[in-house]
Amino acid sequence: MKFRSLLRVAVGAIAACFLMSGAVFAADKGSAAEAEAMVKKAVAYIKVNGPEKAYDEFTNGKSFKDRDLYIIVYDLNGKNLAQGANPKLVGKDLIGLKDPDGKPLIQMFVDLAKTKGKGWVEGYKFLNPVTQKIEGKAMYLERLGDTLVGCGIYKG
Repeated sequence: MKFRSLLRVAVGAIAACFLMSGAVFAADKGSAAEAEAMVKKAVAYIKVNGPEKAYDEFTNGKSFKDRDLYIIVYDLNGKNLAQGANPKLVGKDLIGLKDPDGKPLIQMFVDLAKTKGKGWVEGYKFLNPVTQKIEGKAMYLERLGDTLVGCGIYKG
């Protein structure tokens, strides 16, 4: 009888570990609310510190990077001004960049910024810098003058 009780406890503990590991894994991904909050924080940071200092912080600093969340900034012609996951993209005209399925990512961002001023662009794929895998992604962005400031979430 003791063996069965111990077995039940052990199986219960193992099951609890699996359930908790799923919660921890989910916590490793940024949420939509966190992405929106990061964009609002980034817009405020630009207004206080100016674009040059802000773009450098977004690209090279640590205060706007959290797990798989990071800030991007583009002008409304598709030129990358800041990129928290890949500094090599800064300064490049990426208006023609497409995801693996042929969706014109940056053009979709620019179109939303020009027409609505802020909101979500969904249904495309991009490299997750944490997992190093191409995953589904959605980007929240806000227009600020002649730029757009965004932060995306991965739906891996």
